[in-house]
Amino acid sequence: MMRNVAILGAGIGAQHLDGYLALPDDFRVHTVCDQDNAKAESLAESAPGCVAATDIEAVIGRDDIDIIDICLPPHLHAPFAIRALQAGHHVVCEKPMAESVVAAHEMIAAARAADRVLIPIFQYRFGHAFAQLQALIDAGLTGKPQVASLETHWNRGADYYAVPWRGTWAHERGGAVLGHAIHIHDLISRLFGDVTAVSAMLDTRVNPIETEDCAALSLRTASGALVSSSITLGAADDRSRLRLVFEHLTVESGTNPYAPGQGTWTFTARDPAHQARIDTVVQAAPSSHQGYAGQFRQLALQLDGQPHRNVSAESGLQSLELVAAIYQSNRERREVGLPLAPDDPYCRNWQPS
Repeated sequence: MMRNVAILGAGIGAQHLDGYLALPDDFRVHTVCDQDNAKAESLAESAPGCVAATDIEAVIGRDDIDIIDICLPPHLHAPFAIRALQAGHHVVCEKPMAESVVAAHEMIAAARAADRVLIPIFQYRFGHAFAQLQALIDAGLTGKPQVASLETHWNRGADYYAVPWRGTWAHERGGAVLGHAIHIHDLISRLFGDVTAVSAMLDTRVNPIETEDCAALSLRTASGALVSSSITLGAADDRSRLRLVFEHLTVESGTNPYAPGQGTWTFTARDPAHQARIDTVVQAAPSSHQGYAGQFRQLALQLDGQPHRNVSAESGLQSLELVAAIYQSNRERREVGLPLAPDDPYCRNWQPS
């Protein structure tokens, strides 16, 4: 079934548009809305029949739009998502889903009340390498998760922070932990189980900004696995990498910063006698849409009532609980357990006083 989409925000919205254009039988991008009309018009020209707009409220009020895709600065995510849901639209929301755990709960409540679908963007989950790993898990060849090391080593400087809202607590609501590493932390929750405890050290070492741009984290997951996460925005280039050690095999990702699942991964058996079977399963794994197109294809299946592997709104909420716990651990210099209590002050506001 074809559905009309309105994209709010012509920045990262350009990558969302490419994802929808890869699925012409599922979606039509009807409107691109941005306060900069020239940017909106330029992006709208990329999609057949797409129009540009500058009035978000007017776009949300349209009854010929099925999906509102929010690509705005983080502090605007929850307010416009809730308005769109209440107006009867399904909502796709860029990360972070909201500016706080409480706001994420409010978004989920609005989606349930409106009987609409709300999904956070975690496009890292969608790529051929993840299909290969999922096939190995389904075949029982991985065994239980043991340890993992994660790297989010990117290069962000003055040109990146020239956008006024970036690097500020008031508008971006957080730094590298919230805006960059949230993707790779979602992957570890997806593969190793929900994070149950975190110890964190954060610092601002690279850029003259308010928020953190470096971090060293230790995590424990529901499977019992131990995970280390290294984060910096001061690397020479942009790379994301995962090394996942399971009971029976070790997995190492490529280093594509925006789509690690699209690179070539290695799957190495701990017992060399099992390598041939692992290789057979990996080679037989089905190909699929990747990145944004991969997630939007799962959205189409979800809206059509078909089996799907889309990201749930609850996963977006859990990603924010982890962010809140990281900030709490750093400031209080202690390990913090998850999930957080609903009345924990960090659920309402993790910004420094």
